[in-house]
Amino acid sequence: MLNNKKIIRAFAPATVANVSCGFDVLGFAVDQPGDEVEIALNASAEVVIKSIVGDKGRLPLQADKNTAGVAVMSLLNALGLKQGVEITLYKNLPLGSGMGSSAASAVAALIGINYLLGEPFQKKDLLPFAMEAERVACGAAHADNVAPSLLGGVVLVRGYDPLDVVDIPLSGQLYCTLAHPNIELKTEDSRQVLRQNIPLKDAITQWGNIAGLVAGLMKPDYDLIGRSLKDVVAEPIRSLLIPGFNEIKDAAVKEGALGCGISGSGPTLFALSKNYSTADRVGRAMQLQFLKHKLNSEFYVSEVNRKGAYVIAEAVTA
Repeated sequence: MLNNKKIIRAFAPATVANVSCGFDVLGFAVDQPGDEVEIALNASAEVVIKSIVGDKGRLPLQADKNTAGVAVMSLLNALGLKQGVEITLYKNLPLGSGMGSSAASAVAALIGINYLLGEPFQKKDLLPFAMEAERVACGAAHADNVAPSLLGGVVLVRGYDPLDVVDIPLSGQLYCTLAHPNIELKTEDSRQVLRQNIPLKDAITQWGNIAGLVAGLMKPDYDLIGRSLKDVVAEPIRSLLIPGFNEIKDAAVKEGALGCGISGSGPTLFALSKNYSTADRVGRAMQLQFLKHKLNSEFYVSEVNRKGAYVIAEAVTA
């Protein structure tokens, strides 16, 4: 059992899942915001969540019910280790925001514990442990948030049996605006409103948009990206849960965004732009529209994150 007196601080970024047309199969990471953890080994045989900062007391401190704890326990089990671990979680991502909050906590913890143990796993091999944490959070071990948060860039989850995650090469610059209104939507509630059967006409439209978006990102072809950022499966229904959605989307495009849609299950909206100044202007326009619907909001602007999660700092305890 290790007790190396190191404290590691790690960061994992927020993510945009679905990316409009890529429901449950596409996602990308942003630079900010994101969750952080401080993690240390000790001589016990227990994984403990020491404290959580920023969640207003809403998240469980029990390690087996917290995504950071579950992810670490899953990794240790894979190694056959009974190792004492102490975790402090800094929740910078709002809960129920559609920005991959549960995923970021799990990924940051995995980056930290893997570093402390001498990196027995390559980064991509941490993904199954993060997916187990997502199973606890929302009942399904999906990868469209954890994969981009861990690996960075734009990620395609081609399949789960076996797990097949593909990096989409991103040519050119692409900036993301995230506009988060001060309301909460639970993932399970957003999934319950979805149709279980999709007309063939809509499915064909969606397939074409996914292929167009991937091609546009790889070329790059900004006009093709814009034409492809359209969702005919989830957005028409989920948008009804977000006050002023259509006006906000129209305002974003009017200010120069390539396209705008729901980030994950919402209520955060995302927009993609060719440069920072446009993305910032888009964020202000989206924020103004939320205010017209009596909703305060904050917005974030960054390039699409190509780095993923990483260790911020290492310290040695007394």
